[in-house]
Amino acid sequence: MNDSDVKEMELDRPADREWSDEQGTALRLWIALARCYATYAKAIASKVQEYELTTPQFGTLEALYHLGPLSLGELADKLLVTGGNVTYVMDRLEDQGLVYRYRCPEDRRVIHAKLTPEGRSLVASVFPEHASHVEHLSRHLSREEQETMRVLLKKLGRGIAGDDR
Repeated sequence: MNDSDVKEMELDRPADREWSDEQGTALRLWIALARCYATYAKAIASKVQEYELTTPQFGTLEALYHLGPLSLGELADKLLVTGGNVTYVMDRLEDQGLVYRYRCPEDRRVIHAKLTPEGRSLVASVFPEHASHVEHLSRHLSREEQETMRVLLKKLGRGIAGDDR
């Protein structure tokens, strides 16, 4: 066996785990969160497709339905997306006649989004089924576990946003 063969065998061997127990716990948490989110998001996207919408489109309509007219900046913050993404989503929703944009009378630089009657009607008709679907997906945890997880995830997210940038 030559040096090249030995080096090739080393490449096939898993790397040693050189992290602390605390780091291992944090890494396993990250993996569990990422896998759960991916699975959850896929299940939601599949359901939202039945309404002939994308997940960002549905999120935009739902936010406007439950919060009322919002600036595009506020929408981006609520949906955790960029302003460019909101513009793209709004373009598609306007093409479908579900939303419209207008300039804020107090500050003409700000553009607001509002549901059209058709958009409001669509969300009103599909949201109950959406809420039932989310409840169904969450059935693996008791109501108390769901609330505990929500509080813990919110605490983790706020902590990361506040300290770790």
